[in-house]
This record gives sequence, C-alpha cells and structure tokens, in this order.
Amino acid sequence: MFNIKALILLTKYEQMSVTLKGDKKITNVLTIIRKALQINLNENIYGTFAEIGAGQETVRNFFRAGGASGTIAKTMSAYDKDFSDAIYGIEKDNRYVTQTRLNTMLEYEMELLEERISRVKHPDKLFFTYANTVATINFTKKFKGHGWLGVKFQLDPLEGYNEIVLHVRFKENDAKLQQETLGALGVNLIFGAFYMNDSPKELLKSLYDNLDKDQVEIDMVNFSGPRFTYVDNRLMSLQLVLNGMTNAVMFGPDGNNLLPAQQLYKANILTLRGSFRPVTKVNIDMFETSKKMFFADNKVTEENTKIIFEITLSNLRADGQINERDFLDRAELLCSLGQNVMISNFQEYYKLVEYFSEFTKARMALSMGVYNLVEIFNEKYYRDLSGGVLEAFGKLFNKDLKVYLYPSKNKENDKVITSNDLKVHPRMKELYKYFKYNGKILDISGHNPEFLDIYSRDVLNKIKSGEEGWEEMLPEGIEEMIKIKRLFGYINKKK
Repeated sequence: MFNIKALILLTKYEQMSVTLKGDKKITNVLTIIRKALQINLNENIYGTFAEIGAGQETVRNFFRAGGASGTIAKTMSAYDKDFSDAIYGIEKDNRYVTQTRLNTMLEYEMELLEERISRVKHPDKLFFTYANTVATINFTKKFKGHGWLGVKFQLDPLEGYNEIVLHVRFKENDAKLQQETLGALGVNLIFGAFYMNDSPKELLKSLYDNLDKDQVEIDMVNFSGPRFTYVDNRLMSLQLVLNGMTNAVMFGPDGNNLLPAQQLYKANILTLRGSFRPVTKVNIDMFETSKKMFFADNKVTEENTKIIFEITLSNLRADGQINERDFLDRAELLCSLGQNVMISNFQEYYKLVEYFSEFTKARMALSMGVYNLVEIFNEKYYRDLSGGVLEAFGKLFNKDLKVYLYPSKNKENDKVITSNDLKVHPRMKELYKYFKYNGKILDISGHNPEFLDIYSRDVLNKIKSGEEGWEEMLPEGIEEMIKIKRLFGYINKKK
C-alpha cells in the first residue's frame, strides 16, 4: 500500500508518463524516472545493484526518482580488476565483459542478499539482483562497446528465482551517451521483470521505451526460471529480429540462444541458407559435401570452424505472415541434427558477409544451389546501392570468401546444371566469368545425383496432403519426429 508521501511523489511524476505527438497524447510509455519510482513505491520489491564498466547508471535513476530507501539494499561497482576478482573470482579466460561474469555476479549478490536479510523479518519481500558488466566506446572510437545485463528476481517469496539476461552493442559515439542509454535500459529491464513478466514479447519491446534503436542493439536474450518455463528462447530470438532490435540471432542445438559475436569471433564460417521446410536429404548432402571441401582448404581449421544453417526473415514470411509454429518446426528439426541456426534480416548475401566480417577476417564460404547463385547476379536486388551491382559484389567478394555451388537438374531434359552451364543475365555474364575463373565460385563434387529430384516444397505439400512417398526424401530420424510431433501440419490419414 502507498503512503501519503508516496502518492505525492506518484502525482508529481505522473505528468512525465505523458508525451505529445502533434495534438495526440501518448500515455502508454512511462518515462524512465516514472518506472523507477513505481518500483521504489512497491514496498515488497527489494534488491541490490552491481554495475561494472560504465558507472552506476541504472541505480542512479532509482535514487533520482525518490523513495529508493525501501528498494535498494546495496549498490556497488568493483571497477578495479583485482577488487572484482577478489569478490567474484577469476574467469578462466581472464575476461570481464562476458556472460559467465554476469552470471557469477548475479549468483554472488543474490546469495549475499539471502544471507543478510532475514526472511522471518521480511516474509513478503520479493528479492532481486540487477547486474551489468560493460565496456563503453574506446578512446579511438574504433570499438563502439558492448555489455551484458541481467536481472535475477522473485515474483513470490516462496518461489524460485527467474532470470532475464541480455547482450547489447552500443551504437552511439560518446561514452556519456552510452552510459545514459545503459541506465535507461537497465530500468526498463527491471520494470519489465516485475510488471510485464506475463507477456515476454511485450517485455522485449518495452526495453526500448524512451530509447531509439540507433542508440543500442540487443542481439541476445534468454529467459529462465519458474515463471518462464513456457517461454521458448528461440521465439524470443526471432522477436529481436522481427522488432528490428538486431539483424541476426543464433541458437544452438539445445535451443538456447547464442551470442553471434562470441560464436563467430575470428572463426572460419561455413553457411548454408535455405527454407529447411522441412530439412531434406538435399540439405544434408549439401552440408556434408560443402563441409568436406571447406575442411580441405588450407586456410581452414576444423576446430576453428562454425557451421551455420541460416533462415532469412523473407523466407519465414514466404506465406505472408510469419507463423511461429512453422518457425519452431523448422528449428526443431535442425536442432535435432545438432546444428547451429541463424535467423537474419539479410536478404542479400553481401549483407550477410559484411555482418560476418565484423567478427572475423578468416576464410568464409557460402554453400548454395544454382538458383540462389543466379539470383545473386540479379540487378534488382542492388538498386538501392549507389554503385549498384558492382558495389554489392565488391562487398561480397572483396572478403576472403568462396561460394560452393550445389548442382541442379533441368526438369525438361534431366541435364545436370553446374557453374559451367548456368545462365545469368547477358549484362552479368562477364562479371560472372570473372569471379568463376578467379576461383571464387567452386562446384561441389561428390554429391549424390539421386537427391537432385528432391524439393522441399514438394515434400511439404505431400506432408500436408497426406500423400505417400515423402518419408524417403528426408534424413534418418526426421520422418519419425515429424510424425510424432505432428510438424508442418502432418495428419495421419491412414487411421
């Protein structure tokens, strides 16, 4: 229950939750101070703040809002590395801006809170710990900065703890601005944890309240705990791309989200783009033959290689709106095959390669079919570039990149089409020859010719219609999974 003083504070800041856009009032977005105040005035929310690397920017908002004495148990910043190690221990990689460091901070601070605050004396308290470990922009401004944020919290004193963990990449060119952005983001995260936990999708959107996507990018999020047992973190990853919070997300075979920057750092990257609806023997044959070629390259080491099955947003929207069930069906099959999956907003390949180049200068390869390569040479995709197709190809092939081409079969005459036979627009013919004869485009050898008649769209239609014969077009184990879990609208019409 709020006291009189609290009500006065609430009234004082109520006007701050209203902004004007023309003559229209927008009241659904609370200011950062208003959010902090609402938490401060909840007599049961109580916790600690541990912030490393960009000042105590989040907790500062709670102090400024007023009424913080009932919310903040402790706030600290262990800036010195020796002090930080003395408190939280030494990380195996000797790094500080990492997810493992964040997890250690959250665990350590929560144990202290439980140890020092009596549950007998405060039976209704909802404990929380907020932590961040951040590196802001450097002096030369070549490194924009990034960081990890997380909140560990209760929604019932008798329940276990929930967690929301984020990774962010800063876009602003000023350290002070980045600090302020971090402070606002931290308040949004804590507010969302307590007041929007029943709607994770809306919670994600609210992280940008009073912020702009030009200020900060959120490229990974994970929800865990008793209140989030129903949350599929792969769907949360998809939401980040759909909402324009980032251009690409990754998740591993276990379904947990991965940080692309961490996975791709200085790595050799082999990427296969497709619909994987469902994954077929063609996809696996392309994967196996491409992998063999990639590992045979003297600039590639197997232990340093990341293989990615990539699906674009435009592919997910092939039927109009994105169907979450359809997305999860694809993800389920790829994860069952032990693959890392990327969802990206890069319809053009050169944008994907540019993205990879942010993290690695090592050799990369794209594995694709004949149709995809022909589309790369289609000028319509590059009309928004001042340099047109030449600019796009400069960005694509200027990197240490190879294209592995999987053959196709002409349905009319059964002729197998390779890089020697494919047809591009006459204006693109010489450009195509240039890249082919300079070793940028390589035909995949050792493929299984029996698989060239398999098309995923035909398999999908057969699954949905109950037509027989689709089972033998799929890798081992995939047929059973589709039938047992009734993926892609499968119905057993034999019953």
